[in-house]
Amino acid sequence: MKLFTLLSLFALAAFARAETTVTMTGVHNCCKSCANGITKAGTSVGSDIEVVAEGTTVTITTKKKSDAKKAVDAIIAAGYFGKVEGAESAAPSSSKPEATMAKATVSGVHLCCKKCVTAAEDAVKSVAGVTKYEIVSKAESFTVEGEFTKSALAAALNSAGFAGDIK
Repeated sequence: MKLFTLLSLFALAAFARAETTVTMTGVHNCCKSCANGITKAGTSVGSDIEVVAEGTTVTITTKKKSDAKKAVDAIIAAGYFGKVEGAESAAPSSSKPEATMAKATVSGVHLCCKKCVTAAEDAVKSVAGVTKYEIVSKAESFTVEGEFTKSALAAALNSAGFAGDIK
């Protein structure tokens, strides 16, 4: 009986210290300002959250799964994007072809330095149909012109580790 009680206490102690770890991969992180921005965004949603940004991988550790999701959402809202390990893809399913856009304004993309700008430019110019864009460091938004789809532009930015609002 004493052994059972002792094992139960160890199990409860382990449960009390249980942590949730979420990993984001492919996140744009080219400099110290990017790493600081990722960390600041992720930890802004709670005091029990640890965020480590190393290369293109971000590791979020917290006690609650819901706080980990909030941290991921905050990092994306700050202009970074990455694949969340173990998360299901929320790809839209539509049988109708998507309408093309002639012009789009993209806001909220993290653009702290020239390396960020170059990475965003490379992503935008990879989109079929894009003919014009101007992206500058520290800008809150930029415009893309041509004949392209919103989903293609979003996918290219996401693939480069960026998130933004396309209108």
